[in-house]
Amino acid sequence: MKEQIICSTCGTYYPVNSLPGLCIICCDERQYIPDTGQSWTKPADLHRKHSIKLNKLHERLYEIEINPVFAIGQRALLVLSAQGNVLWDCIPMLDELTIEFIQSKGGLNAIAFSHPHYYSNMNDWADRFDCPIYIHKNDAEHIVAGGQHVQLWEGDALPLWDGIQMLLIGGHFEGSCILHVPFLSAQGAILCGDTLFLSPSKKHFSVFRSYPNRIPLTQSEIRRVIQRLETISFDSFYGCIKTQNLHENVQTVFKESMRKQLA
Repeated sequence: MKEQIICSTCGTYYPVNSLPGLCIICCDERQYIPDTGQSWTKPADLHRKHSIKLNKLHERLYEIEINPVFAIGQRALLVLSAQGNVLWDCIPMLDELTIEFIQSKGGLNAIAFSHPHYYSNMNDWADRFDCPIYIHKNDAEHIVAGGQHVQLWEGDALPLWDGIQMLLIGGHFEGSCILHVPFLSAQGAILCGDTLFLSPSKKHFSVFRSYPNRIPLTQSEIRRVIQRLETISFDSFYGCIKTQNLHENVQTVFKESMRKQLA
C-alpha cells in the first residue's frame, strides 16, 4: 500500500509522493482552509487517537463513525441486502475490527458516494473488500486519488440490486447523489449524505452549495432539486451525521422547507 497522508480538516487521503501544498478539496469554495492553516495527519496517528464505532439503526442498516469526531465528522452507512451489501459514503479510517464485522455480514459489493467531501480513504476500503466504488461522472474532477476500483456513472439513476438505486440530485455538488433503499421503510428510505441537511430541530431541510460557508443555491437550482425529489418515493431519511434521522412527516417537512427556502 502506498504511503498516505490525510487532510486534518476534511479527511481526504493523498499519496505522500503527490501531496499538494494545500488540500484540493478544502480549497474549493464549498470547503475551507482553517485560520490556523493547512495541517496533515498520518494514518498511524489517526488510529492511535481514534476508534471506530458501529451502531445498529435497523435490522438491515448500521452506521459507522469515528470516535472522537475527526475532520468533517460524517458517518458511513452499511446497508445489508440479500444480493450484496452497500457502503454509503466513507469515513477516513478503517480498522481490523470493522473489517471483521462487515465480513461477518457478508462483506461489501459496492461503495457508493453522495459527494466528494466523503471520498476520504475510499481506495483502502475498496482494496480490502475488493468491490467497485461508484461516483457520478459530474464529480470526477474532485477525485484526488483514483484507483482501479473507481467506476464513474452517468445519467439520473444507477440501479444496483434488490431495488437499491443511486439517484443524481445535484445542488451541493453537480454530482450530488442519494441512495434510495426501498426495504428500510414502507415507502423507501433515502440515504442522503448532505445533499439535504436536516436541522437540529428536525423541522427543516436546507439545500446549499456550501454548508460551512453558507453559499446559497440559485432559485432555479433549488427548483430543479425539488422537482427531482418529487419523483422519488420516501418516508424515511438518514443524513450525514447521527442526529440526522427522520422517520415521521418527512415529505411534509421537505416540501415546507423548500417553500420557505424559495421565499
